[in-house]
Amino acid sequence: MNETTREWLAKAEADYGTAQRELRVTQSPNFDGVCFHAQQCIEKLLKAVSIDRLVIPARTHDLVQLSNTLSSGWPEWSWPTEELRFLTQASVAFRYPGEAAGHDDAVRAVDIATRLRTALRDALGEQP
Repeated sequence: MNETTREWLAKAEADYGTAQRELRVTQSPNFDGVCFHAQQCIEKLLKAVSIDRLVIPARTHDLVQLSNTLSSGWPEWSWPTEELRFLTQASVAFRYPGEAAGHDDAVRAVDIATRLRTALRDALGEQP
């Protein structure tokens, strides 16, 4: 694993930790933040695995696009588009007035991120 991949991995893990901690907060939890950090974790992991497989990821936050880019260098890779879209939308829509994440949204975001994190870390030869 090269240094750039390691940096992406470290930043992804920081986002995952933030999402996990905020989900456990009992007073004034920031469910919008949980969704944002769950998406950020996966965005960074998709970029890390792409770089590790010598595929240059696009400068985007769209997890579907990043997943498609990854599959160009790793044809066996696939993930349900619905889940990737949920994380992408949850991280953006809930960050602005007019929308707000609830507890169920935050739980779903962390669940998806946890499963994706395991698969992507496995691809890097890292244990979650």
